Amino acid sequence: MSTTEEKEQAIAEDEQAAEVTPVKPGTWRFLIPIAAFAVGFVSLLFVGWVIFPPLLYSEKEQPVDFSHKIHQEAVDEGCESCHFFREDGSFSGIPGLENCAECHEEPMGEHREEAKFIKEYVEPGKEIPWYVYARQPQCVFFSHAAHVKMGELECATCHGPVGDSDHTRPYQYNRLTKYSRDIWGWNIAGYKLFGQKNTWDRMKMDDCAKCHEEMTGEKGACFVCHK
Repeated sequence: MSTTEEKEQAIAEDEQAAEVTPVKPGTWRFLIPIAAFAVGFVSLLFVGWVIFPPLLYSEKEQPVDFSHKIHQEAVDEGCESCHFFREDGSFSGIPGLENCAECHEEPMGEHREEAKFIKEYVEPGKEIPWYVYARQPQCVFFSHAAHVKMGELECATCHGPVGDSDHTRPYQYNRLTKYSRDIWGWNIAGYKLFGQKNTWDRMKMDDCAKCHEEMTGEKGACFVCHK
């Protein structure tokens, strides 16, 4: 082999050795966008379900710590002893100071909340500024008589087991709309759990619509209550 041929062969070998064989993408690389989507989705759920609600809602303590349980045990007519229907069929709602003073004109017991109630409200004749958990927007007409008298619903169906409570829970409201959290729902996902039929965990319109549909067989009766 001539010198020239040897040089050409050496150059060819050097060029061949210098060539970089392209690396084929690994089969795992297609998982990168899927993993990124999964991380983003979970992050959004965390922000929406864990971080956002505490920022969206604020809370206030009720002016007096009230025990429904004590009052339920002391009366014979249950809820209707304080939350009664008037002769014209209208609902009394939260009792006024006059109703409370019938029994609490003088302190009953030595509990500090009782003393606070007498001193701050009964003696000066001042109505208690209760925060109403279930107060509806002005565009909503709601009849307790239609649901309790005609529909024969128990109070706990919509208000929960309030009669068993020893204390008033904090009043939570939406910072933007100022409405109570009770009427928009504590259950953020909006799903019923374990086949429950009550609505007190989320007093939302779809619960009302579903019940009305079951009772009347009619759909889309939104304007019965929403004016």
